[in-house]
Amino acid sequence: MTVLVTGATGLVGRHLVGLLNGPVLAVSRDPRARTGTDHVTFVDDDPAHLAGVTALFVHPRAVADPAALVAHARAAGVGKVVALSALNVDDDPADQPSRHRGDRNAEAEAAVAGSGLPWVSVRAGSFATNTATAWAHQIRAGDVVRGPHADFAEAPLDERDLAEVIAHALTTDTLDGRRVEVTGPDSHTHAELVAIIGGVLGRPLRHQEVPPAQAADGMVRAGLPPAFVHALMARYARGAGLPATVTDEVARILRRPARTFPEWVADHTRLFTGETA
Repeated sequence: MTVLVTGATGLVGRHLVGLLNGPVLAVSRDPRARTGTDHVTFVDDDPAHLAGVTALFVHPRAVADPAALVAHARAAGVGKVVALSALNVDDDPADQPSRHRGDRNAEAEAAVAGSGLPWVSVRAGSFATNTATAWAHQIRAGDVVRGPHADFAEAPLDERDLAEVIAHALTTDTLDGRRVEVTGPDSHTHAELVAIIGGVLGRPLRHQEVPPAQAADGMVRAGLPPAFVHALMARYARGAGLPATVTDEVARILRRPARTFPEWVADHTRLFTGETA
């Protein structure tokens, strides 16, 4: 089979293209990252490339108009469409932080579910790598991580597990017609996540809670969009003190345990230390 992968050099896409055995057509807006293996051919987003494609992966940030792309796919005879979506896709759009960074989860999911083709939507929880994005600069500078809502919990999902689930959806029919919710295997508060990172690094890291308004001001001054920061702070406030949603879909689909957050940190210590490979 031939699979066309959008967002092919991103966090999930770069793992996904390596998992697919047949010919892969890879679409990426970052030509500097186009270093695929022999079975990967990089193409632009011209719908003409859909001819002969067996399955299509729709990334909600990489595709500007999911409905148009999926319509072209159906017209070209593509046999299956799979979208990446999110656990919070049914929330008010204003309450979805990632939407303010360019994700169009609802549009991607609606496009594949309404395509008339075999389809799957993979609703992902919070990515484990978000902890590095949020805290790595502080961890490199010292042993205290300052942030709001120490008792807010996440179930960090390893991007490699997510890519494997998507590969399974693209290459088998066992998930067809489903909105599959995938998370990491355990719920951890922000304070616990910081302690886990410290344990793996062998450092006495601790989380120090700061007022949400102070944290939000710092994020905006650092260049994050105010709408994103507002939605993120509101998400933290709504979920403070509650356990994160945890599903066993990764283990059920892949028939092995999902990777834990300590395992993810052990495999990505350089993100927190700044060391190069």
